[in-house]
Formats: sequence, C-alpha cells, structure tokens
Amino acid sequence: MTAGASDPAYAGSGAPRPDWMAALAAFEAGEHGWFREFAPPPGTLRRSAVLVLFAPRGPGGEEAVVLTERAHTLRSHPGQVSFPGGTIDPTDRGPVAAALREAEEEVGITPASVDVVTTIPELYLRPSSNAVTPVVGWWPTPGTVRAVDPAEVARAALVPVSELVDPANRFMVTHPLGYKGPGFRAGGLYVWGFTAMLLSVLLAESGLAVPWDEGREEPLIEEQASPWLRS
Repeated sequence: MTAGASDPAYAGSGAPRPDWMAALAAFEAGEHGWFREFAPPPGTLRRSAVLVLFAPRGPGGEEAVVLTERAHTLRSHPGQVSFPGGTIDPTDRGPVAAALREAEEEVGITPASVDVVTTIPELYLRPSSNAVTPVVGWWPTPGTVRAVDPAEVARAALVPVSELVDPANRFMVTHPLGYKGPGFRAGGLYVWGFTAMLLSVLLAESGLAVPWDEGREEPLIEEQASPWLRS
C-alpha cells in the first residue's frame, strides 16, 4: 500500500483518525495474495478510482463506511454495491483527485472535507476490463450522503462497521461461474465481489475484523447476477 498525504485543501478539523487507520496506511498490499492475483495485465487502458471513506457515526464514536447501490439501469455491474468512484478523466490529477471528484458527483461529499489516508495499488476487475485504484479516506466531520445522480446511484448509505464485522452478517458467496469470495449483509445492503473482498481485506488489516465462519457458503442471489446469467 502506498501512503498518501492528506488532500491539500483538507482543513484538518473534526474527529481525528481512529488509531486503527494507521495499520491501513502501513499495509503492504503487494504482499497480499489477492493483490497479486488481480494485478492489472499489461496494456490495460481503462482506469478508475474509488473512495473507501470511513467516518465517525453517532455519539458513541462508532465508525461507518460510505457505500452505494449502483443504479439498476447501468450497463456495468447494475444494482451492485460499490464505493463511490468512477473513471479517471484526463483532467484529473491522478486517482485521488478522481475518487474525490466522483464521490462529490455521486453522493455529495465535498472533496475538501476528506482526509486522504492512503492509496492502494490498482486491482483488475475482469468483467469490465478495468484497473481500479482504491483511495482510503477519513471523513472527520461527516455530512449526509445521498444519491446525487439517480442515473448512477440508486442509494447511498453510511454503513456501520459493527454490522460489517458481525459474524452473523458474513458468509462466502458462490457464483454460478465458479467464483467464491466474501459477502456481507449490512445496512440493508447485499455486498459481494470487488467491494466485499476489499472490505474484508481492510477490516482484517485494520484489526477490526472478528472471527467468522468462512465455511458458511451462500449462492449469489439472483438479482445480483449479471443479466445474462439470470433465469
């Protein structure tokens, strides 16, 4: 993992980063098997960035993460849960700028309100031939997240980390094409695929994860499958 400085516009007020975020900043992603397996192949042209944004939630100091449900009319990954993000435009100053811009456009997060903690090396999404850079951030003074553009986002939510780490909400998803990976039910959302795998890694590396039954398997629910896989 590559440590990144806070965005220059960030004012530095609000709740300080929780101690566990230091572990994410120090995480060496290149040593993790999943990052080797999903490294972008040579010649990959499409590049995107997502914002993995954590925030304080409630007076008890509980943390949450921003997740979105993609519009069901999108051609790529319709209806699936994701982090705010999108294509890195030529006018963006790299993946951090792209992730912050997309988060503002999709769910209304002001870029200057985000404390950028680190970036993670690109991961390759084979179904969309897309190399994605995750940008991890802390939102010290969180506001409301909302679906700014319904054509892109059906729903946005601050999902409590406590729900994500609850063993009752965790399982392994089995896909009709043979894929098997982590899944979550949290905040009224069904999380699988790239988003769930990245959350699983970050929760483990931060020390927030608790033991859960990794032998518990559930088939991918029909509405989350690609349209051409649905009956």
